[in-house]
Parts: sequence; structure tokens; C-alpha cells
Amino acid sequence: MDTRLTQVLDTLSGILLGKNHEIRLSVTCLLAGGHLLIEDLPGMGKTTLSHALASSIGLSYGRIQFTNDLLPADLLGYSLFNRQDNRMEFQQGPIFAQVVLADEINRASPRTQSALLEAMEERQVSIDGATRKLPEPFFVVATQNPLEQGGTFPLPESQLDRFLMRVSLGYPTAKAERALLEGEDRRQLTAKLKAVMTHADVLQLQQQVQTISASGALLDYIQRLLSASRQLPDGRHGLSPRAGLGLLRAARAWAMLHGREHVLPDDVQAVFPAVASHRLEQANGGGSQVTRQLIDRVPVIG
Repeated sequence: MDTRLTQVLDTLSGILLGKNHEIRLSVTCLLAGGHLLIEDLPGMGKTTLSHALASSIGLSYGRIQFTNDLLPADLLGYSLFNRQDNRMEFQQGPIFAQVVLADEINRASPRTQSALLEAMEERQVSIDGATRKLPEPFFVVATQNPLEQGGTFPLPESQLDRFLMRVSLGYPTAKAERALLEGEDRRQLTAKLKAVMTHADVLQLQQQVQTISASGALLDYIQRLLSASRQLPDGRHGLSPRAGLGLLRAARAWAMLHGREHVLPDDVQAVFPAVASHRLEQANGGGSQVTRQLIDRVPVIG
């Protein structure tokens, strides 16, 4: 494994205790050029993970607290008249950062949620008739409370599909929780983090992901998974071609994270639940259970 990635993983593991798999998925999502959705109860470390990730890789960080009265302009920015120069000046919103935390995204109205669509997909925003490029790399980490909590709006399927992965942190183990109780405050530890990579390193590693080879047999396996998802008995929709491309990118990034130059079926299976569950949940309910069934049912060798 690249020593830079080893340093990032070690740094994050020292902040978010006992969550090595979830940390690896989060770094994989960044390397694959995707966006990450973290769904969990409040207080599980969602914000801590996003802030620590941005700090450890030396990227600019912006946090947007989503509320039911948040407007698209609060996110993207707005034009303000400059009396001295007698012209309109654009004031950038918090979306103009390399790592953007969309905190409690499902507490905002669907109108505000949809304002993220173009930014996440095109890496640009259109405001007042002008198209403005977002910085590179651009990585959105959104947190979401469980839908059964009051004051939440479900994300539309088109918005969910823009997230390459969804992860859940869950409660810590007893050992990790004891270490949290006895250790230093996580916010103070995060504030002390020093970057072990630069934004140029991140861009270089993202490009390197594309060089990880995937055999024809491996692509056949991915196609079988996609096809099986479209034949679920209770589902309205299966995985889209975009999801298939995202699955391949994520599997390549996972392989690179583990020091390999080619993708194995194990890499696909490792990232498949995080890539597929939120895309299948709307149609089938219990998306995580469905993805496990698909992995068990679909043969690696056709």
C-alpha cells in the first residue's frame, strides 16, 4: 500500500476508534472520486470522521448545517451589489470547499437538497446565469439521521444516486468506548491533526485508481450482480449503469488501498453493500439485506 494512504488510515483510526472498515470505505470513496453518505444516529462520530479526513489529507473544509429553512443561496452563494465599484460581486457559499460536510442533509427541504445535484455531478454550480467551477478535488460527505426521526425529509432517488457510497458507523465496541471515555476529547485531537498528504497527492491517487486493471471475468461478475438486482421480485428498479460504473471505480480504489494492481471479486464484494444498499432501499426496503442476498446468490464464476 502507498505509504501516504497508510498514514491517512492510521491517523483516522487514532481519532475514530474501532471503525477501521468504515474508515477504509470512506477513504475508498474519496479515491474513487465519489461522494459519501453517512447515515446514523446523532453522536456517532459522523462529523468527526469528515473533519478528520479533510485535515489529514490537507484539503479545505466547509460545513453546512442543513435545517428546514436553509435556502439554496445559503449553500451556493449569492450576488451582492458593490456600491464602490458599481457592480455585482459574487459571494461564494460554503459549497466552494474541497471537502464539504452537508450535516443532517435530510433536515432540509427537497428544494435545497436538489441544489446539491449539479455540484455533486458536474463539479460546478450555475448562479445568475454564470457557471462556476468548484475546487478540485471535490468531495461531499453528507450525514443523515434515520428517517423515523422527526423533522426529516427523505432524499429523492436522484439525490441518493449521486452518492457513491453509504456507510453507517454504529455504536463502538466496549473496548473502543472505554478508550474514548479515558482519552482526550476527539474535537481537540482533530484540531491538532497535521496533513499527511496534499491536494496534489489526492488528485494523483484518484488518477492512479483508473490504472488498476479489471479482467473480463471480473466485469462479467459485476454485470451479473447488476442484472440480478434488476430481477428482484419486490423491487421497482435495479441498479443503474451509473451504479455499475461506480461499483467498478470503488472496487478499483479498494484494491489500490490494499496494495493490489488488479481487482479481485473480493474487492467487489467488500464495497458492494456500501455502493448498492441506498440505491436498492427505496424500492425494496432493507437495502443492506438485499445486497447480502445478491452477494450470496450471484456466482463469482458464470
